Amino acid sequence: MARQVGKAVREWMARHFFSLLMAAAGVAALIAAGTNSWVAVAVMTLAVLPSLAARAPVPAPAPAADETPTAIDPLREVKAAFAGFDSPVYVLDLKANVLYQNPSAQHIFGPVDPGQHISVKVRMPVVADMIRDALASGRNGQVEFAATVPSESVYLVRMVRAEPIDGAGAFYVLIFRDVSEARRIDRMRSDFVANASHELRTPLASLRGFIETLLGPAKNDVKAQERFLNIMLEQVTRMSRLVDDLMSLSRLELKARLAPGDEVDLVPLLGSVADALAPLAGDLGVEIRLHLPEEPVLVMGDRDELTQVFENLIENACKYGQEGKAVDIRLEPAAKGQAAHVTVADYGPGIAEEHVPRLTERFYRANVESSRSKKGTGLGLAIVKHILTRHRARLVIKSELGKGSAFTVRF
Repeated sequence: MARQVGKAVREWMARHFFSLLMAAAGVAALIAAGTNSWVAVAVMTLAVLPSLAARAPVPAPAPAADETPTAIDPLREVKAAFAGFDSPVYVLDLKANVLYQNPSAQHIFGPVDPGQHISVKVRMPVVADMIRDALASGRNGQVEFAATVPSESVYLVRMVRAEPIDGAGAFYVLIFRDVSEARRIDRMRSDFVANASHELRTPLASLRGFIETLLGPAKNDVKAQERFLNIMLEQVTRMSRLVDDLMSLSRLELKARLAPGDEVDLVPLLGSVADALAPLAGDLGVEIRLHLPEEPVLVMGDRDELTQVFENLIENACKYGQEGKAVDIRLEPAAKGQAAHVTVADYGPGIAEEHVPRLTERFYRANVESSRSKKGTGLGLAIVKHILTRHRARLVIKSELGKGSAFTVRF
């Protein structure tokens, strides 16, 4: 300790030699001018000491006899890197014991104590087999599995070996990447292609059969030709509606991120839609009843797209709620912290609870035969959902068997 202090003092004096020399000269000058030597020394010390003290070295304190130097974690940089990951990450030793668990893994799968084997937390057989194979071979591994707890999710799990760094031995990194959304989109795309093909195949097969009949047995049968041509026209119209709906969906997807910036008054818009659908409602024996406020109700939107939304909802209510003989359209302006909303209610047979969450899926039908008999394409509510998503609005569906259904658009 004495050696360290002596060395520090010598270094300090060497750095400040010029300052000390000037201080000595100042003392000599004061004495020559008749000042008492002790007073001269005191004056110069007070003048020079602050600047010297500011630069004086501070020797590092020696550790106490019973003090142990702080250990440096060789994986600190690895842990810091994975701490910000959204994906769950485990750092494992060569025996699959947990060295570190990032916050995302702790949040999703629950905490695990350092040193515990990964099998305490990860018990999925397919993942456990992958970990075991990776440890045995020393190579990386990858597997995909579906989890149902805490929620239904699909994970791509990778096991990557890392070489020794900064005093740490080799270790493994186990990463869980959530691919649920990608798999859901893949499934929807596959279902969409299958459903679209099926929807087109049926009318095409009918058209081919009728054409063959008209060219053969009914070649000279005028009555049969008229009947078959009318059926063919219906099938072509059905295909045309399907293609139009598919094109609408495609256009909506392209501009889904662009929110409309125009103001639309819902009062005249709903009145116009009700007037346009009055002939259809009359043919079905359904009364459309409007409940609109006297003052304007303005929302940000695209008038044509909102017209399409309410045409779909009101037409569906007339067709599928025909037994109730009435459809109520109620517009409530924004009030008491609630946004404006429109409810289209029918009093028909209603929809079973298990079907409600899936009604806005493409080609999903609660009753296939009823939908096709009423010339539905299975895309109407999917279009409604896409339009409302673009308008930053949402569709709320409530239904009870035997008591009808209510579709509410909340802006």
